Formats: sequence, structure tokens, C-alpha cells
Amino acid sequence: MEKGKVNTYSPDTVLEDFLRTAESGSDSSKASTSEFDGPKIQTSASRWTGFLELFRSKSKGHFAKDPLISSLKLSKRFSRSMRETSSSSVMPNPILDNGLSYFKPQWKLFTLSELQTATNNFHQENLIGKGGYAEVHKGRLRNGQYIAVKRLMRGQQDERIGDFLSELGIMAHINHPNTAKLIGYAVDGGLFLVLELSPYGSLANMLHASKQKLEWKIRYKVAIGIAEGLLYLHEGGQRRIIHRDIKAANILLTKDLEPQICDFGLAKWLPERWTHLTISKFEGTFGYLAPEFLMHGIVDEKTDVFAFGVLLLELITGRRALDYSQQSLVIWAKPLLKKNRIRELVDPSLADDYNLLQINLIVLAASLCVQQSSIRRPRINQILLLLKGNSKSLDLIRRCRKPSHWKRNR
Repeated sequence: MEKGKVNTYSPDTVLEDFLRTAESGSDSSKASTSEFDGPKIQTSASRWTGFLELFRSKSKGHFAKDPLISSLKLSKRFSRSMRETSSSSVMPNPILDNGLSYFKPQWKLFTLSELQTATNNFHQENLIGKGGYAEVHKGRLRNGQYIAVKRLMRGQQDERIGDFLSELGIMAHINHPNTAKLIGYAVDGGLFLVLELSPYGSLANMLHASKQKLEWKIRYKVAIGIAEGLLYLHEGGQRRIIHRDIKAANILLTKDLEPQICDFGLAKWLPERWTHLTISKFEGTFGYLAPEFLMHGIVDEKTDVFAFGVLLLELITGRRALDYSQQSLVIWAKPLLKKNRIRELVDPSLADDYNLLQINLIVLAASLCVQQSSIRRPRINQILLLLKGNSKSLDLIRRCRKPSHWKRNR
């Protein structure tokens, strides 16, 4: 390309245009808090097409050297759906940081043919998850490695590309034993994210579909691991991340039965100074949605805490968050939690094969997490402290009904 000329279809130009559009949306106090509310940028469609064509045309060797990839900044899009409720003034963009490099060179660029072979052409028998915008299939590569392939399927092309880039941006920021490992992606014949998977699959599969009983010690280990992963997302990373879709199907189990949080398609950045986000677009999974989100669209760390409480109830009871009659697990369990009728809560398949102290701690943690008022819910670090049953747990138990104790100290 001659010096001074701008290639409007280059990855750099397309991504800059995309991020500039997202930033302009966040700079307006009247901007919608929904991901794709408001007028569409019609002129960007052809650029997205050119962007994908470049992705598809590059060889693996050249792709890793692309200047877009070496300094990928994918995260501005999330600022469009954030606002500080205490002020309508323009906030500096919290996501941008020139010192951060978002792309991980170890990620592999797969071909459609490789993924079709691994998943038996995305056969229905290999479908392990399905949401409003994507499907997840299990598969096995030629080298024997098990994988989970997330295929973005619904929505307009610009929306799918935006979702794809945003999830890549989130995955690039996280690195924790209890978060899923992205090993690659594909843009040939669609948009795909490829993650590590063990033969055990997801927690939902082990709890609700497997004929093998999930032992209590494994359930307790899973509860601790998920809490550790959420603590990392909320407080341990470079940015506060709200997952927004914590559920049994989004917890992968490694070969050592260590839980890993996956599927960051709905995840949001939450800047430190902002109390919460207000989301106008209804997204999530019934049975796990916090009351404040259902009623007001409010999203913060307590949104994940509520969903984690539902997940704890699933581990305790062996029941689904919503059963086949659409009965809510939370509504079913609350009277038993209130009366501390633990034996009636515990999964019958466990019989008496569980640790009484651990079951009491998890029951208490679940009851605190699923409280109607988000103010009364603990932070995830407090729940983790309780679950581990150390000396401070007794103090938490004594003070658990005091709302002020659970408020976030800013």
C-alpha cells in the first residue's frame, strides 16, 4: 500500500471504525444501555465484510504477524452499554490501556474443515449447549484433544462479529485455573470459538444427564472452584468482569474435575467507579436471573452472586434451576432453607454420604446468595470465606442478616 493511502477494508481500519463507533455511543449521556439499541451504522456493513475476507484469506503464519493481532484492542465495545448511575457526566473510557496486549499468540486459527471433522459435522448428538445466539458442540481433534466449539449463529452479521470480537477481548484478559481456556477460533464458514474440554463435559451434564452419581466431595470442590473463579473475575483481574450467565451448563469440568467458568458472550466490564450497569436488552437464562435484573435491568457483581446461589442449590439438591414443569428451584428451596430442613434439601442420590459441616456451610451460602435484595447478598469473597469454613465463618454466620455487612466498601 502506498504511503498516505488508507485501506478501508484493512483489519486496522475496520476495527478502529468499530471501536470509534462504540466509544461515541458511550460518550453520550443519552446513549442506550443495550448492546445494539439505537440506530445502526449502516455504512459499516461493507467494511465488516472486507474484515472477514481478510481473516479468511490469511494463512496461519501470516495471521499471527498481522498488526491487528499483535495489538488487538477489543474492549471498547463494552463501554457502550455502561453508565454511572450517580452522574450523567462523561466518564473516561475505563477499558483502554495502551500497555495491555489482548491477543494471545498461542491461539490457533482453525479451518471449518477441522471443526467439522472434530464435531462430526456439528452432529446433534454432540450438542452440549444452546443459547439465544450460539450453539456449543463437543468434539475431538486429530491429536486426541477434546474441544468445545461455540458457533455464533443468530443475529445480524455486524452483531455476530461484534459479539465474536468482544468475547475474544474478554478471554484475552483472563487467566485463572477456574476460567475456561480458549485454544483458538475460526472465521471460515462462520464465527467459532474453540475451548479446551475434558471427557466430563459440563457440570450440567454430570449433575443432570450422567448415570454416574457426582460424589459430595466433588460437589464441594466444584463450589469452591467456581467461587474462586468468580472472585478472580470480580476482583482479581485487570478489570472488573461481570459474567452474567453463571449456570451449570457454563461450568466445564477438567480431567481432574476442577470447574472452569466458560461462555463470556454476555460478560460486561464494570469500571471501578461505577456502581452498576443498566441493561435494556433482556438476556440470560431463566432460573438464574437476579430479581433486580428482571425488574430494572440492573447488573453488578451481585447479579453473579445470585446465579452462584442457584448453582449451589443445584449442587445440594441435584435438581435443575428450572425443572421440566418450569418450577423454580429457588422458589421450591426457600421454605426449606428458611426452616433449615437440610435433609429434605439434599440430593437423595447422596443418601447420607456427605460431610455435615460442608453441607451446612453450602446451604447457608446458598440462602444468602439468593436473597431477594441485592444489598443483603454477600460479596463473592465473603461467600468464599464462608464456604472454606475457616475461623471467620462463624462471625459471618452471626452477622449474616445485617444488610450493611454485605455492602461493597468503595
